[in-house]
Amino acid sequence: MNEPNAETEPAHDPEVLQLAAKVFDLARHGDTDTLAAYVDAGVPVNLTNDKGDSLIMLAAYHGHREAVSALLERGADPDRANDRGQTPLAGAVFKGEDEVVRLLLEHGADPAAGTPSAIEAAGVFGRQDLLELFRGE
Repeated sequence: MNEPNAETEPAHDPEVLQLAAKVFDLARHGDTDTLAAYVDAGVPVNLTNDKGDSLIMLAAYHGHREAVSALLERGADPDRANDRGQTPLAGAVFKGEDEVVRLLLEHGADPAAGTPSAIEAAGVFGRQDLLELFRGE
């Protein structure tokens, strides 16, 4: 039985890496239909890149509500933090993507999760409206 090595593992296959880069670009650019088709065909919905950014993080950060919705419908984790501790919700707050913020909250995202949390980010940017939303007011 052959032991796997760096050259034969799928994560190091140039074709797999090229496909992953394409899927991350789809999330970043909000190509919802194609992104959803790849996830439906077997790409892990919580796939992360070399920085720990998930597909939903990239879609949320770039304000692609429809892509975020499609990923959430397919089981994406709305609280999955990247390697820097940032969550999709905090990213959406940072970028001022209010529709994405509301969508993530509707799907159970925790405003206190991550570093900085969405609550902390809203405070830094003086977003009293979001702070009230996070408190359920």
